[in-house]
Amino acid sequence: MAALVSSAILSLRLLILAGLLIAPIGAVAYSKPAGYGIGKNGAGFVLFVTLQRQAMS
Repeated sequence: MAALVSSAILSLRLLILAGLLIAPIGAVAYSKPAGYGIGKNGAGFVLFVTLQRQAMS
């Protein structure tokens, strides 16, 4: 019985530690807007437009 209680306490401590480490990452991911697709600025957009033009010609 003591081993079961000890194991349960250890599992609970690991769960709390994992929650404390992952919670900030989850909060940042949740707060960011869902910007799917390609942005309309920057070097990535220039590359995208260039590749599209080359594909059409």
